[in-house]
Amino acid sequence: MVKPESPSEPFKRAVAVAVRSLAAEPELEVNFSSEPPVLKGLKARLPSPSRNLSANDVALVRGTGDAYALRKAYHDEKVNNKFRPQSPEGAAIFEAAEQARVEAIGSLAMKGVKANLASGLEQRLLNRGLGKARAKDEAPLADVLGLMVREKLTGESPPASIAAAVELWRPFIEEKAGGDLDKLAAALRDQKSFAKLTHTMLNHLSHGDQNESDSSADQDADGENDEGQDQDAQQDGESAATESAADAEDGEEVESDQAAENSEDLSDATEPEDGAKPQRNEQAFSRKDEWGYKIFTAEFDEEIAAGDLCEAEELARLRGFLDQQLSAMQGVVSRLANKLQRQLMAQQNRHWEFDLEEGMLDSSRLTRIVIDPMCPLSFKREKDTTFRDTCVTLLLDNSGSMRGRPIMVAAMCADILGRTLERVGVKTEILGFTTRAWKGGQSREKWLGAGKPPQPGRLNDLRHIVYKAADEPWRRAKRNLGLMMREGLLKENIDGEALTWAHNRIIAQPEQRKILMVISDGAPVDDSTLSVNAGNYLEHHLRRVIEEIEIRSSVELTAIGIGHDVTRYYRKAVTIVDAEQLGGAMTDQLTELFAEVVPTGRRRRA
Repeated sequence: MVKPESPSEPFKRAVAVAVRSLAAEPELEVNFSSEPPVLKGLKARLPSPSRNLSANDVALVRGTGDAYALRKAYHDEKVNNKFRPQSPEGAAIFEAAEQARVEAIGSLAMKGVKANLASGLEQRLLNRGLGKARAKDEAPLADVLGLMVREKLTGESPPASIAAAVELWRPFIEEKAGGDLDKLAAALRDQKSFAKLTHTMLNHLSHGDQNESDSSADQDADGENDEGQDQDAQQDGESAATESAADAEDGEEVESDQAAENSEDLSDATEPEDGAKPQRNEQAFSRKDEWGYKIFTAEFDEEIAAGDLCEAEELARLRGFLDQQLSAMQGVVSRLANKLQRQLMAQQNRHWEFDLEEGMLDSSRLTRIVIDPMCPLSFKREKDTTFRDTCVTLLLDNSGSMRGRPIMVAAMCADILGRTLERVGVKTEILGFTTRAWKGGQSREKWLGAGKPPQPGRLNDLRHIVYKAADEPWRRAKRNLGLMMREGLLKENIDGEALTWAHNRIIAQPEQRKILMVISDGAPVDDSTLSVNAGNYLEHHLRRVIEEIEIRSSVELTAIGIGHDVTRYYRKAVTIVDAEQLGGAMTDQLTELFAEVVPTGRRRRA
């Protein structure tokens, strides 16, 4: 008996066809998943609608699909990368304005698309909590500015359900950048001009990179000149064209090197086109005194090995409990470990260099000798890769909100990561962060004893836990992961200082390539600190720390958010809805990072 088709299947097929048609890209692969939607290359992942096709589901799927299709049709990623600001906040606002631009083009041209986009936009923002915003810090500026740009370009007011959030920011935005908003409509179909205007607007809102617009414009002008020179060279003949292309390529490398030396703020958005990672200045946090972040006292902070927080017998019992959970998920664990190991082992396999004048005879080229006896013999040589020179740090949020299933899944994934990476020769460090006490601990008591001085800064006792040091063998460290199962360990989370600590540890490692992966389920929260400082005090510090690492450090930073949109903070990040998805997300993130390395040690072209 044939199983009846789900009512949602015809709807999915119709949406997929509509998205490909609107994007004018027949090769676009459209999938539906419960994971966060994303558009990457020729793959679009849309929200999976429920079986009964509720009105909200239909609006969200159609709106997201049309938004991705319009971005594919009217957006040039190279232009976008040239003008996108380096700061996370500025980049988020810039991307929101660009998305409003491409959606406005579709809205003005097609009434059906306009309705889909409006419904989908409202549903997305409501899901992110914008309808409940009652203060500025509850309404992200990027979301609000995107709505105001949309309003200027299409004449459509923000949806009534989220209009209150826009009004919180409107007076400030119109005072600082009202004139810039009025100019955007004239550049609707010119992405380059629109990006320059957006840059100016961001500078007026104090979220831009003041000099980047000019430098991007100069680079663009240089690019146009280079193209003109190439065209002239082609007219001079094939050999001259080849020489010109070679010279242009050399010029690109020199220009990239000079840019890396002259700018401390070089980001991934401005990396050389050949994919080589720039030599970043290792001066992260050199200007942290200018951030305004204070620590009332570090006297009671501790960095401690996991084994020192628990008796050996209890730690063995907790590890046994974790092993029981691992055995129950043995199939999933094995698949994840094997997938990651296959990827990493493939990267470490030796590769061959062909068409050499000496070495081992290449038998696959012998047919050429049969065809043409005058053809020279071809030789090959086996060559090792440099992949093993890598260190990975996994930084785990050990806050109270991770209690239960999330922390258990995080511990299991750390177990998979530690075992697998050691097996393929990649050095691994596993760290955790929390606080020693609820409500401030001894730091708050000292503050009270000092007469409650105003604006004391961070007001709690940090606890940074080393579950596995980078040079520690896995067999000695594996039982330490059981500590995460201990009742009472998980308390507050002060992410900014934990990220600084983890970064400073990995930067001291001798390996050439360093990867830092953060797993968290929320923004930094410490009631003691936030009760006597600004409400966004810890979040602002976290953003500055992330910006320093992403811009000034050679450490490659990536993040996974459990039920929390960490893409607001990190450039390279993924958000998962359920803790059960953590293992797959972590594996995908790592395999994607390692896949970027080719045998020569250089990254693949984008």
